[in-house]
Amino acid sequence: MKGITFVLAFLLTSLLPTAAAAQQESADKAFAQLQKLNRFYRYLAATYVDEVDMEPLVEDAIRGMLEGLDPHSVYLDKEEMRSESEVFDGEFSGIGIEYNILNDSIIVINTVAKGPAETVGLQPNDRIVEVDGRNVVGVKRSEVPSLLRGPRGSVVGIGVARRGAPGILHFDITRDNIPLNTVDAAYRVSDDIGYIKVTRFGRNTMREFREAYEGLGGVKSLILDLSSNGGGMLDPAIEMAGFFLPEGAVVVSTEGRAAAPQRYMANEGGIFGGNVVVLINENSASASEIVAGALQDWDRGIVVGRTSFGKGLVQRQIPLGDGSAVRITVARYHTPSGRVIQRPYRNGHKQEYYEAHVGRMTGTDTVATDTVARPVYETLVTHRKVLGGGGITPDVVIEPDTSSISGYMVDVVAKGVYGEFIMSYMDRNRASLEQQYPDFESFDSRFAFTDEEMQRLVDMARRKGVEPDPEQFERSRHLMETQLAALVAQRLFSPTEFYRYINPRENEYFMRARTLLENWPEQAAPLLGR
Repeated sequence: MKGITFVLAFLLTSLLPTAAAAQQESADKAFAQLQKLNRFYRYLAATYVDEVDMEPLVEDAIRGMLEGLDPHSVYLDKEEMRSESEVFDGEFSGIGIEYNILNDSIIVINTVAKGPAETVGLQPNDRIVEVDGRNVVGVKRSEVPSLLRGPRGSVVGIGVARRGAPGILHFDITRDNIPLNTVDAAYRVSDDIGYIKVTRFGRNTMREFREAYEGLGGVKSLILDLSSNGGGMLDPAIEMAGFFLPEGAVVVSTEGRAAAPQRYMANEGGIFGGNVVVLINENSASASEIVAGALQDWDRGIVVGRTSFGKGLVQRQIPLGDGSAVRITVARYHTPSGRVIQRPYRNGHKQEYYEAHVGRMTGTDTVATDTVARPVYETLVTHRKVLGGGGITPDVVIEPDTSSISGYMVDVVAKGVYGEFIMSYMDRNRASLEQQYPDFESFDSRFAFTDEEMQRLVDMARRKGVEPDPEQFERSRHLMETQLAALVAQRLFSPTEFYRYINPRENEYFMRARTLLENWPEQAAPLLGR
């Protein structure tokens, strides 16, 4: 026994120098490459035949190095960082409008309730033609934020062309902080069922979410719509999962080569104890996958839709001193059952990675379809089988129904005809619509487009280069009318009414979720192994 102990001790002590030497060799190589890069920079800046602007070269070099890594390690320049900060902080300083560019004009789609623009009298469908005396007809979309945003309390002069109004209307608008809402819609589907649509995770998400939930007035069941939610910040995702899970339940864990493993747990007991259905699709990513995966692994709710994107890499943001930053992947996310959220990728093959995502949407991505090759895990309460291998696979998969989508409809949408049509329609009919439909309920039950209006759409599409195709138009007509009517509801009322109108008519995920909640003991409980 003593001999065995001596041999083991000898082997361990003899391996330690080898491991230390390997680490030192790796560090020496890294330092040598850093010296090489530094030497090149100094010689280029000092000796090149012409004066060199080194800033764009350095930025290109950083981007180039990251191109050889995973798909989510990125460099953000100063402007990109400023925009990202606004998204995560949940507000910016501006005039408070939702806008679009149509026919070279800035069109006011909606005004923020009680925001600066609404306060002075700007209206949906107004065309902004002047900003501080400058003619902005033909301005690029990328220039609009710099024109309309500015320090809180600063004043911007806006010139507006309004249908029926003589000449240009002039407004002096004092900029203020404008919230970037992350909860797009919340309403009661029925007496017992509520619906909340969350579009991303930012600093204010849980405040908005709690207000939305309280506004539902005590529902017993909830549809949490995370479809096309691209993610965002981790903390609000953990808090949202904790809204449904018991205190102390693991929400997500991380592991990486140089990052210590961590587990993130629900900080408070589940506030909502009713039945839950979570909606996800191919564009649900990152934080939304964390929430959906946690609720699925704890058998807390039914997940409905399509396999999510599969973005489960943890980035650490490192400021570079001039307002720019780099986000470097340092770890991977795991769901509570141990599933890796990140779908497979190859370093340096970003195009292949995103083409695979397109394949997931069309049903040709092997990660999403080959269930035999994917690892199987068990949920933590009822020990149901759930799939790993990338993304969150729903408990109820809804295959896409493309029977109403024609090539003609795709071309109409791609050419921006919807936006132009709605602008023209609201210009001509807003006053009569407001009288005819004083509330959403009356609109929901009675609104319909006339044949003449739909012919206007066809004529408008022709002028934009989409030739009429009567057969394909008839195939897609009902879907197009529903989508356009939902846009009218949004313009008349609010974004919530867009979802209230379209969900029960065209959203298969929503309709299946409602059926599950209305028939929970017979249809949903068995899916949870109960």
